Amino acid sequence: MSLPIVGGFIAILAVGIGLGYFINSLMSERRKNSVESRIREMLEGAKQEAKEIQIEAKERAVKIVTEGQAELKEREREQKRSEDRLREREAFLDKKILQLDERDRELADRIEKAKQIKADLEQARGAVDKELERVAGLSQAEAKEILMKKVEQEADENLATRIRKLETTGLEELERKAKSILATIIQRLATATTSEVTTTTVSIPNDEAKGKIIGREGRNIRALERAAGVEIVVDDTPGAVVISGFDPVRRHIAKLALENLIADGRIQPARIEEAVDKARAEIEKQIKEAAKNAAFEVGVFDLDERLLSLLGRLRFRTSYGQNVLQHSIEMAHLAGMLAQELGADIAIAKKGALVHDIGKAVDHEVQGTHVEIGRRILQKFGVDPRIVQAMQSHHEEYPYETLESVIVQTVDAISASRPGARRDSVENYLKRLGDLEAIANSFDGVEKSYAIQAGREIRIFVTPEKVSDLEARNLAKSIANRIESELKYPGEIKVNVIRESRVIEFAR
Repeated sequence: MSLPIVGGFIAILAVGIGLGYFINSLMSERRKNSVESRIREMLEGAKQEAKEIQIEAKERAVKIVTEGQAELKEREREQKRSEDRLREREAFLDKKILQLDERDRELADRIEKAKQIKADLEQARGAVDKELERVAGLSQAEAKEILMKKVEQEADENLATRIRKLETTGLEELERKAKSILATIIQRLATATTSEVTTTTVSIPNDEAKGKIIGREGRNIRALERAAGVEIVVDDTPGAVVISGFDPVRRHIAKLALENLIADGRIQPARIEEAVDKARAEIEKQIKEAAKNAAFEVGVFDLDERLLSLLGRLRFRTSYGQNVLQHSIEMAHLAGMLAQELGADIAIAKKGALVHDIGKAVDHEVQGTHVEIGRRILQKFGVDPRIVQAMQSHHEEYPYETLESVIVQTVDAISASRPGARRDSVENYLKRLGDLEAIANSFDGVEKSYAIQAGREIRIFVTPEKVSDLEARNLAKSIANRIESELKYPGEIKVNVIRESRVIEFAR
């Protein structure tokens, strides 16, 4: 390349660089002027906005000051009103105090006048009493005594009349209600009740059978007594052998075994043991069947099998000639009906009545009363406590805790006191009558007493000069309470106190 061309190129390049620098400088200047203008605009806008904020702040400050002044003025007005009300109340209280002071002065004056009037009345009363004493010829104490006696006599007569009226009305209502309930029970109870008497006498065909029963040197009778756990009495009584023992189940086992042996005719020790085992199995079967039938008859289906076994033993137990199992069944029917009439728990009443005498099944083996034994048996087998409460009070050994316990005691008395249900020995009968009359005669003012209606009623004649009408009523209640606490008897005893006033004159 030649130097001229190179020089031209360099010259052109130098011109281009110079032209580019100029153009760049021109553009930089323009940009600088543009940024400065924008900055100026922003400064102007900021100043304007600051002025607006300053103006707004001044306006809000003025508004706040104005509102504060208004609120302050309102509070000042309210305080002034409160001060006015307080001044009015003070004035009102001052006025009330003045009025109360005036009333106190008036009351004090009235009290003084009343005291003066009372003193005048006392003085006048004293003068009247003295005048009355002078006219009547009696002292004040004597007149008071006469007046008190007269008032007491009138009060006794009025009180006796009112008591008699209340008792008559109450007894009529109670009797009407009781008759209604009993009539309903009698109407619904359609089962026949029989009293089965357990006997320990076994009939034999002839005296030859007695010899077989005794056996050679008495070995047969000893084997029978040992196997059955009873005593066999063979005496001169024609056609009969007596079985003796405390356990009624054992007596029936021995009775059944002996009857089978007599019917078979072969009586020997080995045969006796076999007959006793068969009789025991038969009696156990009868016990279970009797218990199940009894529970089914009264509608009780959830008793423990062991309790049923004890309940069935009552089939061979009697009380005053009344079969205990039949007595319990009858009670369960009555208890269910009474519970339904009175709104009590029917199931609890029935169960309590059915098992109330279960202690009698083992009372000859376990110490204690049959009630206590029965409680322990039921508690041992986990019976519902309500059933225990229902049965434990039928002889009043425990207090009545539930309505069902009262029902069980009531139906026990109904079933036991039914005519013909039970038999009592002549000795016990005469002793009870004598005890009744002795209790009645021990009270002061009793002239004579008679136990009548098989001991169901006692009539007591009192001396009218010693016993008034009111005292006669109290005497009847006291005698009834004494009989309840000292005597044991089925049912109830009527205490009838009779007071007669007789006036005797002679015409000559």
